Amino acid sequence: MSPCTFGIEEEYLLVDLATGRVLAAPSRAVDRCCRTALGSWFSEEMFCSQVEVASPVFETLHQARAFFTQQRQRLSQALAGEGVGLYGAASHPSAQWLRQRPRSAPHYRQLFDDYQLVARRSLVNGLHVHVGIPAGLDRMQLINRVLYWLPLLLSLSTSSPYWGGQDTGYMSYRRALCGEWPHMGLPEPLPDWSAYERYRALLQRTESLAEDGDFWWAIRPSRRFPTIELRICDGCPRLEDALAIAGLFRHLVERALGGYACPACREMRWVTQENYWRALRQGRLATFIGVEGQQPVSAEGWLAQLETKCPAETVDAERSFAQARRILCEGTSADRQRAAYALAREQGLNDREALRTVVKHGMDDQMQ
Repeated sequence: MSPCTFGIEEEYLLVDLATGRVLAAPSRAVDRCCRTALGSWFSEEMFCSQVEVASPVFETLHQARAFFTQQRQRLSQALAGEGVGLYGAASHPSAQWLRQRPRSAPHYRQLFDDYQLVARRSLVNGLHVHVGIPAGLDRMQLINRVLYWLPLLLSLSTSSPYWGGQDTGYMSYRRALCGEWPHMGLPEPLPDWSAYERYRALLQRTESLAEDGDFWWAIRPSRRFPTIELRICDGCPRLEDALAIAGLFRHLVERALGGYACPACREMRWVTQENYWRALRQGRLATFIGVEGQQPVSAEGWLAQLETKCPAETVDAERSFAQARRILCEGTSADRQRAAYALAREQGLNDREALRTVVKHGMDDQMQ
């Protein structure tokens, strides 16, 4: 089987370089700067202070690395002339989210009208990975085959420990915020595409979902592209972390296409939900429920189980596993943010100054 193609979407908040604050209402010059720098790869997000870079289709991680290195640098350099920087972690530690201006496009106006404060609070950045699926294959069946491993991918990406000026106690508070939305957790336990279509038709028939509405599940079949889209992960300031997650997800899907599936048992959904909670709460430091025998396992041990079940068969997969091991050993962005805050406080900075240090550290992380 030939390797699957894939694409990546990264989200960033626009911040004032002098203060580290999220821009409540970026100027037209800043908006024009983003659109000019990114060209066709620019995509709007829910807030005026947020942009998305939507990649072309890739065949290798080398292509993805070259593209995002260039786009990150190009956008950062263009914005620097306006005194603005990019913040790619999943949550800004002290953003005043109530002051953020929603986008004016009809789609976003409808979102804010329908979901009110839940939408206003969703000032967060995610990492989305699309993997192309051959025509005629049941994408819901493929999702079910890889679903169990998604909390592991979340634990590799955690970057949202701070919110509203406080340490939330979560490694991914973004995913806690996502839980406030309908259709944004784990996908419904639908066995195949036929069940997916019946479920979607029921929601549309009962006016629970618009005709052109979408699910925002942690993993979903894309309606725009012939792909499976990973949505569970926090934004990753370090590009190599994002690439490792993309590589692991593509590897998982490729193995699923080859027939791999987690052991089928009625408890697997319960186990996945529990591991999801543990990942967003404690990230790489959590003890998870292993793939066989439901034994306790560390994140490192869980990754080793994945490598045993789905051994690397390509250079990209090998490098992704190696980087994932490095992340679990050295820490994620959430770990580094907490370390930066603690060090700043030890050096005598007050709470506000320490949080500003966290912002600067996150922006410096993006240059690695």
